[in-house]
Amino acid sequence: MSESLLSQHNQQNKSTQTNDTSTFSEQAYVFQPSRNALQRKLYSFTMQALMYLCTGLTVAFVFFMIGYILIQSVPHFSWQILSTKPSYLTRSIGVLPDILNTVYIIIAALVFVLPLGVGAAIYLNEYAKSRRLVGMIEYAIETLAGIPSIIYGLVGMLIFCQFFGLQTSLLAGALTLVIMTLPTIIRTTQESLKTVPTGYREGAFGLGAAKFRVIRTVVLPCCVDGIVTGCILAVGRMLGESAALLFTAGFAHTLNGFIDGLANSGATLTVALYVYAKEQGEFEVAFVIAAILLVMSLIINLMANIVGARLKRRAGKARQ
Repeated sequence: MSESLLSQHNQQNKSTQTNDTSTFSEQAYVFQPSRNALQRKLYSFTMQALMYLCTGLTVAFVFFMIGYILIQSVPHFSWQILSTKPSYLTRSIGVLPDILNTVYIIIAALVFVLPLGVGAAIYLNEYAKSRRLVGMIEYAIETLAGIPSIIYGLVGMLIFCQFFGLQTSLLAGALTLVIMTLPTIIRTTQESLKTVPTGYREGAFGLGAAKFRVIRTVVLPCCVDGIVTGCILAVGRMLGESAALLFTAGFAHTLNGFIDGLANSGATLTVALYVYAKEQGEFEVAFVIAAILLVMSLIINLMANIVGARLKRRAGKARQ
């Protein structure tokens, strides 16, 4: 009798220990997810705070830079500076030739670089058969994109100014900018072409359209945003370039028309900024030129976005 009672007591103890163990494991199992959830929330909060901090610092730096340039330049703005050319006889300062030279060189460079860049991207993405050849060309494009601008200026001076006999001129500077910005146009257009769904092409081919017609009427309208983005990036680099243009375009402040200006030496706004700030110590004029560059950049970006939106809207109506 006592042995049976003892065995029952042992069984009860074992069952109690088993229940306690299971209860403890259940509690641990319940506690573990809550701990993981707390870690995930802490990690998410930390990363979100870092993202907000980085964004805030970037925006603050941009507004600080723009505000500082405007504060330093607005008191020295005048219609005379914007509408006249500099004169050493009267000791007057004007940046009108520099503004016109900047516009001339950008227009001339875009006339060459847009057809070349878009055409090269279409060939690489739509026509090229050899993947090895495409890889070699893409590697060369990436290499060109990483070359310092001063090297472009030296090569442009040797090829365009001396070998082709263009001398120091805006046309030589524009052709140098074409080589510099060509990788940007090709890469942005090529990446935009890759985003066009294959079904668009197959549907157009199924209707009996030729390949060039498919590219012109179906593929390119879908890539307007990418082409406009590449154009904006290229123009931004043209606006901010000075080292290469010192070798090829020169730094004359003469007032010429478009054709005559391309054939003669001329300083762009960035080159004029360097000359006034570094050579002459005219920091007030340098800040005025910096403000003009900011305004021109905003205007060009706005115009490019408007043109891109209209082209995309027109292409959508044509497809309907």
